[in-house]
Amino acid sequence: MTEARAAGTAQARSAGGPARTVAVRQRITLPLWGSEGAVHPQLYSFDALCDGGEHVALRWPVPPGAIPLVRLHSECLTGDVLGSARCDCGPQLAEAIDLIQRQGGALLYLRQEGRGIGLYNKIDAYALQEQGLDTVDANLRLNLPVDARRYDAAGEMLHALGLTRIRLLTNNPEKVDGLRACGIDVVERVPTTSYVSADNVNYLRTKVLRLGHRIDRFEPARVGATDQPDGPARVNGTPRAADG
Repeated sequence: MTEARAAGTAQARSAGGPARTVAVRQRITLPLWGSEGAVHPQLYSFDALCDGGEHVALRWPVPPGAIPLVRLHSECLTGDVLGSARCDCGPQLAEAIDLIQRQGGALLYLRQEGRGIGLYNKIDAYALQEQGLDTVDANLRLNLPVDARRYDAAGEMLHALGLTRIRLLTNNPEKVDGLRACGIDVVERVPTTSYVSADNVNYLRTKVLRLGHRIDRFEPARVGATDQPDGPARVNGTPRAADG
């Protein structure tokens, strides 16, 4: 385990423990563009989450006997809203909504911009990345944590929703560890698609090699290689065929 990942894991676990009881503050129906004819999700807010964040949950009904699919998605203004190709956040968010809408479960949208360092600090880190640093070293150069996120508030939200046995949509094992430390039974880690472009391939390389992410359809030794990765990775949002 790398030093960066070890620090992040220790933080995720130390922030865990039995989840406090929090209450749902409000619940509304949220119709989504392009989902005509589909069941509209419910949008939840919460009272007194442990980190004080204004996190929300988007929830779709789960078929009888099914285990809900859950995604913890950290806020990314540049990727989610502006369509930045420097990361894979926007396509992963769209994929999560599509999958959870069809399978049932919840999307937790966590206000943890820039892995918890905030928007302006993330832009400062981007400037250093344009000078050749990767996402880890850029944060360290700014005397910022590599990953300041915590998942105890997410655990509180899931307990408040009654979602204590889940399938987790993620390539990040620390999210699994963080939720389990909060008493959530994560029975399966469901990998997300690898959305690869010329603009984010170095970012993906760093996520795999320095942050311990698991990209199941993407061999770490081949991130950034010119030939195709195994499995249905995507380039600029378009599925790539598997080798052969």
